Amino acid sequence: MPHPLFDRSRLIVKPLAEREHDLTLSVLRSLDSPIAFAHPSIGIVGQRLRDAKATGAARILMMGAHVLRAGVQRHLIDLMERGFISLIAMNGAGPIHDWEFAQIGASTESVAKYVRTGEFGLWRETGAMNDAIVAGVRDGIGYGESIGREIATGNFPHKDISVLAAAYRLGIPVTVHIGIGYDIIHEHPNADGAALGQASYTDFLIFAEQVRNLEGGVALNFGTAVMGPEVYLKALAMARNVAHQDGKRVAKFTTAVFDLIPLDDDYHRQAPKTDPRYYYRPWKTILVRTVADGGESFYIQGDHRETVPAVWAAV
Repeated sequence: MPHPLFDRSRLIVKPLAEREHDLTLSVLRSLDSPIAFAHPSIGIVGQRLRDAKATGAARILMMGAHVLRAGVQRHLIDLMERGFISLIAMNGAGPIHDWEFAQIGASTESVAKYVRTGEFGLWRETGAMNDAIVAGVRDGIGYGESIGREIATGNFPHKDISVLAAAYRLGIPVTVHIGIGYDIIHEHPNADGAALGQASYTDFLIFAEQVRNLEGGVALNFGTAVMGPEVYLKALAMARNVAHQDGKRVAKFTTAVFDLIPLDDDYHRQAPKTDPRYYYRPWKTILVRTVADGGESFYIQGDHRETVPAVWAAV
């Protein structure tokens, strides 16, 4: 007996012009903004990125959506243009901020305000992302490329600060790793669950193929505590499975985690299970377990508004 389903046809979807936005383009940092942040590991990470670029090894940047809210789009785009990033991985909220900034020059709504009225996430122009994803799946491309293509070729007045549009222009993959029901566009009547899943799984395979080239490369994790570590972990297992069959290794590479959480100085050993930080995945997965066979790792505590430009300056 099938269970009853929510009737999406009853939803009222409003235009973005009626929404109050918490962020505008004024949050974006320019490339010549002063960089006050300093950390002894930043220079090493910059050198590893230069080395990886020289050898053609993977330069992967995983990020939470709040990295875009920090206004560092220009730094990310410039890093891609200079060849220091070969792939960016996002969760499902990242493309939403990128899309809205590119389209109306603003993003981010008050959850507290709009969830009370039942309006949270139900904005017409943002929901159009679903149509772009369906079109992309029809053309055999992934989630990130579908959104990047739509922004790059569509009527988006601020596409110059779109990370996904820049990646599409440069031929660099942006992979988007979603959970169904996590993102506001899943509320919309035009959301196609099959297309969303297909597009994101295509991106997962693109990500895993990049990880196959991680030997001698770099994997940076900016503020993603679940998506980044978990997707990276599974992709690395796949890459090592194939590498072992060919008598090769994916072991000697550099990882770096950038976040606000204070860790012990000896973060190269995972926290004991009696410590709640044991369950902080970036620590045990990215900084310890996956580099245990010859890699190196760094933890850099700081605000993304400062750490992303600091890495940019270092390279």
